[in-house]
Amino acid sequence: MKIINNPNKESWSDVLKRPTQTVGDIESIVNEIFKDVSINGDDAIKTYTERFDGIRLENNEVSVSEIENAIAKVPENLKNAIIKAKGNIEAFHTAQKTEKVAIETTKGVQCWQEKRPIQKVGLYIPGGTAPLFSTVLMLAVPAQIAGCKEIVLCSPPNKAGELAPEILFAAKLCGVTKIIKVGGIQAVAGLTFGTETIPQVYKIFGPGNQFVTVAKQLATKHGVAIDMPAGPSELLIVADETANASYIASDLLSQAEHGADSQVILVATSKTLIDNVSDEVEKQLNVLPRKAIAEKAIANSKLIYVENDTIALELINEYGPEHFIICSKNEDLYVDGISNAGSVFIGDYTPESAGDYASGTNHTLPTNGFSKAYSGVNLDSFLKSMTFQKISKAGLLNIGETIELMAEAEGLQAHKNAVSIRLKDLK
Repeated sequence: MKIINNPNKESWSDVLKRPTQTVGDIESIVNEIFKDVSINGDDAIKTYTERFDGIRLENNEVSVSEIENAIAKVPENLKNAIIKAKGNIEAFHTAQKTEKVAIETTKGVQCWQEKRPIQKVGLYIPGGTAPLFSTVLMLAVPAQIAGCKEIVLCSPPNKAGELAPEILFAAKLCGVTKIIKVGGIQAVAGLTFGTETIPQVYKIFGPGNQFVTVAKQLATKHGVAIDMPAGPSELLIVADETANASYIASDLLSQAEHGADSQVILVATSKTLIDNVSDEVEKQLNVLPRKAIAEKAIANSKLIYVENDTIALELINEYGPEHFIICSKNEDLYVDGISNAGSVFIGDYTPESAGDYASGTNHTLPTNGFSKAYSGVNLDSFLKSMTFQKISKAGLLNIGETIELMAEAEGLQAHKNAVSIRLKDLK
């Protein structure tokens, strides 16, 4: 990991640069696949699955028997762990339910807001080097709580044309209505346009690599909503001399092993801690099964020394990390002062892995600085807020003249007439 000492503010944008390609670099590939899928449907899907995943599938929908066979392969202790994690995720997201908001804004004018589920949602579950069955819980649990009618899951198949048994177990457990063995850009395109076997959805959820992220962003041009731009994983830790170097190294590596394009950063007010963390990263890296992947991510990662907590906090808010861990005696300053982060982990005994799996918060979070404007996935992500109003005769008499004056001032006579015609009957 590269050590950077006291970077001046003018250099922060370069110091904090992500190791990601720009949209322009891969947009042409995404557009090509989108166009093909929109015209040729499942035939195009099969072609791209063979090209990118190395398997030709005649049927990409997972059958009931496949699900049952897969469930039998999942060890009981892992099933119990998944069920326990689901319970915590369910508890936290159920607590996010809100009541109807109703008010009489003026006498005779009733306005209220209610939330309704998005009827058709698509869940993208990364497969690749690590089939993320935990993401099934993070997306399907709130979708089920919200009451979404169609929950379509897409995930790339392995070389045998199968999905991980754990993914299928979690999907069955969480009420997924259809499971499709399709990944990458072609999965997002299928959910965007619909094919013979993939239903068209109203909103697409889930993290993925840079190609999936760009595909999701382009899906919005075709009338499909997305949860957020969620690309390669990233983690920033702030720490001082009181922090445990081995804990910090383990957290940095936990995110580095996600993928070669992941990025992890330590911002510290202690040079000694930075040296100790650097040593610990090397020690722990050498025994990781995914060492080759983590090494590439570590090459894109940084250990940054700054003089004090005030500078550290400003730099962190400028970066806007997906995951933010606080290991500092001044934790209140960071908890109160952080404005831009997807999810925050506080103290020595709150590893980021807890949020990835079982504490209850959602791990589908904005990356690449999008935490400055986007929230992570939550129950409201699967709901729409709808407003209602009912106006009595007395209510229209109360606000009618106000509407007429405003409509006339904007030059919209028909708007005014819609009120005036009623007021004549009431006076």
